[in-house]
Amino acid sequence: MFRITQYIHFTDDQKLRANSVDLAEFLRRQGEKLIPSGRDKRLDSDHSITVRDNQWYDHATGEGGLAIDFVQRFYDLSFPEAVTRLLGGERGEVYAPAREKPEAVQKPFVLPPAHSDMRKVYAYLLQKRLIDREVLSAFAHDKLIYESCELSKDGKKEYHNAVFVGFDEHGVARHAHKRGLYTEGKSYRGNVEGCDPAYSFHYVGASDRLYVFEAPIDLLSFISLYPADWRESSYVALCGTPEHAMLKMLELHPKLRSIALCLDHDEAGIEATGRLSDILRNKGYVNASVLRPQNKDWNEDLKAKHGLSPQPAEEHPQLTACADICKRLTVLSGEAKPEHPERQFSGLLTQYRSHLHWGRFEKAADCMEQMAVLSLSFVVREYRQMGDITSTDHMCAVLQSRFKPYQNRSKLINRTDELAMKLQSVLARGSAEGIRSREQKEALAEAYLDVALDCAKVLVRLEADTQKQEQKQTGMVMQGKHEAGQIAGMEMQ
Repeated sequence: MFRITQYIHFTDDQKLRANSVDLAEFLRRQGEKLIPSGRDKRLDSDHSITVRDNQWYDHATGEGGLAIDFVQRFYDLSFPEAVTRLLGGERGEVYAPAREKPEAVQKPFVLPPAHSDMRKVYAYLLQKRLIDREVLSAFAHDKLIYESCELSKDGKKEYHNAVFVGFDEHGVARHAHKRGLYTEGKSYRGNVEGCDPAYSFHYVGASDRLYVFEAPIDLLSFISLYPADWRESSYVALCGTPEHAMLKMLELHPKLRSIALCLDHDEAGIEATGRLSDILRNKGYVNASVLRPQNKDWNEDLKAKHGLSPQPAEEHPQLTACADICKRLTVLSGEAKPEHPERQFSGLLTQYRSHLHWGRFEKAADCMEQMAVLSLSFVVREYRQMGDITSTDHMCAVLQSRFKPYQNRSKLINRTDELAMKLQSVLARGSAEGIRSREQKEALAEAYLDVALDCAKVLVRLEADTQKQEQKQTGMVMQGKHEAGQIAGMEMQ
């Protein structure tokens, strides 16, 4: 049997104090950069994660909680290590708990005040974003887009934004997304406080087709690229990646059965596409398709169509690593000898835990690879005993089809106990006395395949993280050379 974890006792008071630590203060002391996001703070290193007081939320996975589980995930720590770090460790440096604040009263949703005309909105969307004039005019005519004019707090400045409005089924405005109209630098974008995310910017047509986008400008760009009979279809911009607006469209309009996910062609968009696809499948929408722009998003494709230089697409580093890893594992599984599984798995898991704890990631990866190969060899054995031949190409395809990057975000150290429990269950099932039926053999093969997938996820994550770190270091070196060249050029002048 496996030792799941070493038990260390913490008093209820210690756990309460650790879970009460103000995460924003804690993260700043760790050197993390935080970005204001309404009442929350967003991590500069991972824009999908926001913190407020002692709470956190990951908008990409829909997960959240308190300080202890955040530190476990974000810093790859066990529960005892996370509590110890939050309480200051041996140095006796205790972080201040989040102050108790009266629960903020949600402001009622109010549309930003409209400007007298839409000249700046038209100039920005037509000239900078290259949106088709007829498409823009159609949305403006339906009051789905307008130009706001808002005063600064001191009343001395005017701010103009493009406002993308979402109406409910009764024609009442329930959502508004603002986009700054500055043409230089990074302009403001965000949702108006108090809005309902289920009613974000959308258009309802007559057909059964629904196109789903991240942002309103992506939606308008797609229609500008493919304007033929565009009014027949329905469109929704999630104003991010949460699923609420998409599900509300499907709830209010049962005719919508043909769904196309048209999110950005980058790491966040690919992960969100996988998550939304699973949500749709679980709700019975089996025909959902995926449309990806050739460049980073649909507006970049629109720029390319007009002869401008677009921002290129970004492939997901985990998907890039996954293909080679799955191929290697399935080939090696044909050479493995599936004998004495409990002894083999137990030793490998113990070694993996030790290597990971001490930061020996290459050796940890070797242990995980051996466990994955061993698991796949047991899958092959079970099917061979049933008279079925499973090719390495087929096994590789199955592994790749089940790999989803959005499900591979949790910290590596936290997966060890879960993997140990899975292995216990598999080994207990495999060691049961008596002759197994075909159904039991198929179930055992599936369980071993699930273990192999968990091991492959760790290998993919380690490989992808290594590649990202190398790319980051290369980028820093190139930036340093560029700056050095500029300085040298200035000195020569």
